Amino acid sequence: MEIQSCSNCERAFAFDGNDLCPRCRFDDDDAEFKRVKEYLYDNPGADIKEVSDETEVSTKKILQYLKDERITIAEGSKNTALSCERCSVAINMGKYCNKCINEMKQEFTSAIKKDDKKKEEKGVDFKSSSKKKDSDGMFVADRYKDD
Repeated sequence: MEIQSCSNCERAFAFDGNDLCPRCRFDDDDAEFKRVKEYLYDNPGADIKEVSDETEVSTKKILQYLKDERITIAEGSKNTALSCERCSVAINMGKYCNKCINEMKQEFTSAIKKDDKKKEEKGVDFKSSSKKKDSDGMFVADRYKDD
C-alpha cells in the first residue's frame, strides 16, 4: 500500500489513483453538488450541458447525481439524458422506470416464494436449524471449561 500526501490538505492517505484524500474528495463533491443544485433551483429548465458549463461540474458527475436520485429532470422537460437500463424508456432520475421497478419487485417476490416453497417441500427449516447450530457450537471458553 502506497502512502501519499493529499494535494489539497497535505493529509497522508492510502493512494488509490486520486491525488485527493477521501475527505477532500467528499468535500469537493459536496461543493460541486451544491453548485449544481443551486443552479437548477434558479434555472429549472436547464439542460445538462448548460448546467455543466455554468457550474464547471462535469456532465459525467451530473449524470451520476441523476442516477443516484440526488437531483431530477423536471417533469415535461425535453431533457432526455437518462433512459431506463432495462427497457430504454426516458426517465427523470434513477436507473429504472417505475414500470420496470414494479416488474422486478414482482419477479423477486415470486422467486423468493418459489425458493421458500422448495425448501418447505424438502423439509428444510433453516430458521430452526441455524438455532440448533448455535446451541450445539463449542466456543473456546467452553473447550477449556472442564480442564
